[in-house]
Amino acid sequence: MASPVSSISSISSMSSSSSSEWYSSSSEEDAIMHNMIMNAAQVFMAADEGSSQRLTRRAKYNRDQEAGHDKLVADYFADEPVYPADIFRRRFRMSRPLFLGIAGDMAQSDPFFTLRNDARGAKGFQ
Repeated sequence: MASPVSSISSISSMSSSSSSEWYSSSSEEDAIMHNMIMNAAQVFMAADEGSSQRLTRRAKYNRDQEAGHDKLVADYFADEPVYPADIFRRRFRMSRPLFLGIAGDMAQSDPFFTLRNDARGAKGFQ
């Protein structure tokens, strides 16, 4: 069996001897190569157009975010909240009066933070 070094040297000598043949191409070979590239590009473009949705690995779950928002507001921001002040402080890392003061000041200074009816039916912060 030939050693790996002698095999590599024989391959390199063959490639150097046939390098002039490798780079010479006729217009017929150019046309064939061009057609192959164009066909491959068309296949990829057709496959890309066919898949209108982005492929994801995660399953999508309907988490009913609107109902979750309503429950959060009812549990923490109602006149008589479900959870006591210490639970509010643990969840939001501030007292409820401080949070409501910040929200009130922001609503007075910028109309973005005020509750308004949206044409699309979205709800604002209450």
